[in-house]
Amino acid sequence: MDVAHPIRIVTPTLDGPVLEVLARTTRPLTGSEIHRIAGVGSPNGIRLALARLADQGVVIAEERARAVFYVANRDHLGWPAIESLANVRHALFERLGGEIQSWDPQPLHASLFGSAARGDGDTRSDIDLLVIRPDGLDEDESPWAEQVDRLRERIYRWTGNHGQVFQLDRSRLAEYVRAGDPLVGAWLRDAVELAGPPLSVHIRTLPPA
Repeated sequence: MDVAHPIRIVTPTLDGPVLEVLARTTRPLTGSEIHRIAGVGSPNGIRLALARLADQGVVIAEERARAVFYVANRDHLGWPAIESLANVRHALFERLGGEIQSWDPQPLHASLFGSAARGDGDTRSDIDLLVIRPDGLDEDESPWAEQVDRLRERIYRWTGNHGQVFQLDRSRLAEYVRAGDPLVGAWLRDAVELAGPPLSVHIRTLPPA
């Protein structure tokens, strides 16, 4: 799926990103504001999408002194389906968290990072996860390895995107931190927490070199 605009699963036109923007607010917005927030298409393309959606009744257009303002019509019979699609990224976060929190053994930490966490990318983007294993547990050890493999498989079934699981233990994490590896900054910056204490907590409690 398009990790930036998952609603394009069913509506590949600009109508999808427009609906995503309107689903996140009840404040009337101008076409220019919607274009800026959506970050896709041209101003004219966004206006045409808004006109189509207004014709369908799922968007209400209100003419004011110098502009037209648009707001989602949440009373529309089709709105529950639209809102569900607009929240697909959040549903992915919940499903990932539920899956990982069912593991035995449990990870010390798991989070989403990269384009799926940031909300950019496209249909070719990987779903990137950071997983910290319990100390002394090898990545090929059973049943840990089977859990990770199953997660990759389920990510692909859920999204059509490949799941990339970057896993390490605390000693390896300490090596990345001490080396000033830029990956650490990306993990901290993008993190959508899925299981365990935040990564920042683990970093603060790493043993000294």
